[in-house]
Amino acid sequence: MTLQNRRIPCATRVVLTTSAAMWLAACATSAPLDKTPAQAKPTETAAAPARSPKPTYGSFGVDTAGMDTSVAPGDNFYRFVNGTWHDKVEIPADRSSYGMFTTLAEEASRRTRALIEQSASANAPEGSEVRKLGDLFASFMDEAAIEAKGMAPLAPELGRIAAITNRKELAAALGDTLRADVDPLNTGHVNTDRLLGLWVSEDLNEPSRYAAYLLQGGLGLPDRDYYLVDNERFTEVRQKYQQHIATLLRLAGITDPEARAKRILELERDIARVHWTQVDTRDVLKANNPWPREELTRRAPGLDWDTYLGAAGLGQQREFIVWQPSAVTGIAKLVGGAPLQTWKDYLTFHAIERAAPFLPKAFVEENFAFNGRVLSGAQQLRERWKRGVDVTGGAMGEAIGKLYVEKYFPPEAKAEADKMVRNIIAAFDRRIDSLAWMSPETKKRAKEKLATLQVGIGHPARWRDYSELEIVRGDAYGNTERASRFEYQRNLRKLGKPVDRSEWFMVPQLVNALNSPQQNSIIFPAAILQPPFFDAHADPAVNYGGIGSVIGHEIVHSFDDVGAQFDARGKLENWWTQEDAAKFKAAGQALVAQYNAYRPLPDVSVNGELTLGENIADVAGLAIAHDAYRLSLGGQPAPVLDGFSGEQRFFLGFGQVWRNKYREPTLRRLLLTDGHSPGEYRASTVRNQDAWYEAFGAKPGQTLYLTPEQRVRVW
Repeated sequence: MTLQNRRIPCATRVVLTTSAAMWLAACATSAPLDKTPAQAKPTETAAAPARSPKPTYGSFGVDTAGMDTSVAPGDNFYRFVNGTWHDKVEIPADRSSYGMFTTLAEEASRRTRALIEQSASANAPEGSEVRKLGDLFASFMDEAAIEAKGMAPLAPELGRIAAITNRKELAAALGDTLRADVDPLNTGHVNTDRLLGLWVSEDLNEPSRYAAYLLQGGLGLPDRDYYLVDNERFTEVRQKYQQHIATLLRLAGITDPEARAKRILELERDIARVHWTQVDTRDVLKANNPWPREELTRRAPGLDWDTYLGAAGLGQQREFIVWQPSAVTGIAKLVGGAPLQTWKDYLTFHAIERAAPFLPKAFVEENFAFNGRVLSGAQQLRERWKRGVDVTGGAMGEAIGKLYVEKYFPPEAKAEADKMVRNIIAAFDRRIDSLAWMSPETKKRAKEKLATLQVGIGHPARWRDYSELEIVRGDAYGNTERASRFEYQRNLRKLGKPVDRSEWFMVPQLVNALNSPQQNSIIFPAAILQPPFFDAHADPAVNYGGIGSVIGHEIVHSFDDVGAQFDARGKLENWWTQEDAAKFKAAGQALVAQYNAYRPLPDVSVNGELTLGENIADVAGLAIAHDAYRLSLGGQPAPVLDGFSGEQRFFLGFGQVWRNKYREPTLRRLLLTDGHSPGEYRASTVRNQDAWYEAFGAKPGQTLYLTPEQRVRVW
């Protein structure tokens, strides 16, 4: 479970300097909770300490010029903090959204490009990681060579599909496409355009071993609703998708593309009819369905499972956890029932679609015309070097991460960042002690789980080995296909081996954070320690509101509506008393109702059930970060800076990180598929915090005002 969904790019990094380490060391001190100072008021006159050099944003770490102080914080806190910025900023033509994450992502691309190009010019030995990185990037950037090859790189795969003559051969072809491209609990990726998705991770029922999970797949559009909802917007998208299918088939020289496209869309619509909803998919209890190998044939007839699994390299696997059983059953039935030629057309189209970014310009432009312009609203194709950075990072992300850490993340920064995390964990431990609604029995189990929480800072303890990955300079499509298979085989090799509980699921150069409920671990890549989340020269209150709330957010994911179902070992097991579980669920339902009331588009609301885990993490994570901020003051009053109290600066720092603007197609897609609420409503989390009311004087009658009884207090 992540801070930000990775389907929307959100990355970059900054050097964490010695001054950053000094600040983190200072903020890692703590004081007893009963020594917390009285609420800071704007009338305080304490002198501000000298700070040099200047923070990245404003005079103390917040871009006050981007605020709109004509808006009352109690009416719209997001606009109070970000309104002027929101009105003035324009979403770049090549972007579907724009905000703090995007700003950092652009810087990430520039820095990563420099690292890759240095690799390309290093004249490194053949077979070395540095050489492979340079060759990967150079191959993608060589447009002339790609144009000259035309469809040749894809011809062998299309030939194999065309040669299919029966259902057994179809099953083999489908099995050969299986990839480890889904992860419902760590990264939240649950969609794949391949028939099914594989996830290899700790067994829900016995975390000391790995399990093979099968998830529903097969759709080219983002979600089942795109196929099944008959409103004007989705009807138009389906029409354009059918045209897109036909265009790609035509470009590839496939005959009768319009008729084939119609049949492909109808097949995908049939697949969508058996798919689980996003809300059902995040229900881990419903998803926990261990099936012995023979149950696949009995419960999901239609697909030749022996052939499928054999082609996928899973012929020896004796058990699977089937995440969405009825969907897998329905998809298997379609494999056995839909016309063979339709399945061949389907495989042909998806092979072309996946290869399009690595084919001649006409394919690239058509791929963007639909997936970029129609589905996301972007108006311009991203520069090729940016796409090349993404391709290289997707294939060898940890190899780039190793270079990044060497240059931008010194060991002392890692050590001091860890201290801050521990400080916030300590604040959460105290908060558990103070919970009036929770019984001593459940508190004990919660504290046991918190005590065993693993913390990863900056980068993994062991780097991934890419020595077996073959990269051929000049073979752009072949490189990405081999990288895809390499990653798949890496996952298959986990099966039957001891569990590696130190594995990372994000690369260091990514601005994001992650909680793994099965590992009971939290991960903070090196790159997130930069403004606006963290600024070595900013006021500590702002940093606690920024990176502090992120740390709190990820800690709380171990105790949100999904994480709370896992015990300290990462096993799916209830550790709550019945009464405490009922109270916790009631608080969650109150939060569901609160977010259901938000309506970003006239016809679409936030889905409170889908976003519940992230909203719990936002609400409780912010509260924990605030506790930690008060503890860091050591009983001393915070100064007033530019007329803002320490308490106000804390919440301004939090609201600032959620600056974001979305194009309508992207916002609509996220509301249907993303477990995160849009930025404006994440900033509105403050309405559940008593300290926010004290800091900004929100009062009855204002839009965000909640009575003390209405404020959701999850932890």
